[in-house]
Amino acid sequence: MKFVIVYWTRHGNNKRIVEHIEESLQSRGEVRVFLTGEADPTALPPADFYIFSSATEAFRIQKNMRKFIKRIKGLEGKKYGIINTHAMENKNWLDSMEKMLSKKGMVKAAGIDFRMEGKVEGGQGLQEGWEAKLDTFINKLVTG
Repeated sequence: MKFVIVYWTRHGNNKRIVEHIEESLQSRGEVRVFLTGEADPTALPPADFYIFSSATEAFRIQKNMRKFIKRIKGLEGKKYGIINTHAMENKNWLDSMEKMLSKKGMVKAAGIDFRMEGKVEGGQGLQEGWEAKLDTFINKLVTG
């Protein structure tokens, strides 16, 4: 299998998430990882699954990820997983990401959100047990 991961991070939490996913998926196939500014959304490498991970800022999906998703081309019918990090109680923006990607003709395989707590700088905002939660997301993504 081939996986492409595109993410955006300010404080390092999404980077920690993506590193865990990359390590977990390497035994299942080829994994390519890009920051939003490193990849061309109109020419992403071919993959079986695309994973998008981004924070919420100012009550919206972070601007770089929004712009990236809006420019995606040529991925109609491709499966994706979405990850959102945020600091809001009882609120996430997975629906917003899903809506943007469904407009591109992509098919959702899995989604997960992480609420940040305490000090978020340096990737320290993830709550205890985040790895197990992420492993469940990964299994759902690849097994459908």
